[in-house]
Amino acid sequence: MYRVQVTVRATQGSTPREAGACMLVGETGVQGTIGGGQLEWRAIATARRLGAQWSAQPTVAGAEYRERLALGLALGQCCGGAVELAYTPAAAAALPRPPALFFLQLHGAGHVGRALVRLLRTLPCEVQWVDEREDAFASSRGMEDPDGCDGPARIERIGVDVPQAEVAAAPPGAFFLAMTHRHDLDFAIGTEVLRRADHGWFGCIGSGSKRARFVRRWAAIGIHPRALEGFACPIGVDSIPGKSPECIAVAVCAQLLQLAGRRAARPAVSSDGGAWHATTVPTELDSLPG
Repeated sequence: MYRVQVTVRATQGSTPREAGACMLVGETGVQGTIGGGQLEWRAIATARRLGAQWSAQPTVAGAEYRERLALGLALGQCCGGAVELAYTPAAAAALPRPPALFFLQLHGAGHVGRALVRLLRTLPCEVQWVDEREDAFASSRGMEDPDGCDGPARIERIGVDVPQAEVAAAPPGAFFLAMTHRHDLDFAIGTEVLRRADHGWFGCIGSGSKRARFVRRWAAIGIHPRALEGFACPIGVDSIPGKSPECIAVAVCAQLLQLAGRRAARPAVSSDGGAWHATTVPTELDSLPG
């Protein structure tokens, strides 16, 4: 059985997917997408024609076919741009993992944490999922793909006695989320995060009153005022209503994607030339109650 990987090598103007997007085409099935519509329909047909040709050859190592397509009236798509596609024999049965959009250390494997992970596993991201209750992860078993992976995401489940000690293990620029079963643990995790001068963003599930209480306590122990300004609680985008775990998870997932997009478009730089929060992304604080 042949498999052909179709990759968007380059784009010009408005296109349905970005350079690097890819799909895997087999004799009957397709995995991934390069944007749908007539562009994808034509690419699938081309991939199957090439796959049949290559499978009949003794070796196709290094084989590649490229084509440039204009997305105009000829393809029935109104994007108006153009794409260059590359077709190559695929040795693997799954698409390569795309680069991670962000690194998230997520504390809490309760209802909201599990709902959020169900969404995150469909995105290209890296997640350290931390909880002091090892059995809490048992409810998430079976969420993985049948082949044992977490889809495009890389999700590491960490059961430890002192979750806040894991904060130091996250890379510079990491996002942090505290949504544990205890307010005192959320506070301890936040203390370790806010003492880092290089965290990308920190959010905590809860209400505005919880934020005010935590900010007062952190100020009393000397947490830098600029770090306190960037603390997000409540979490999530404010235009998504609902307090169910699923609604909160959708709102938080959208917020994380917004943060990642803003950082990619406008990397923040310290105005005083120092290293304070060089990777911090500004965020709205008036979001979902929780």
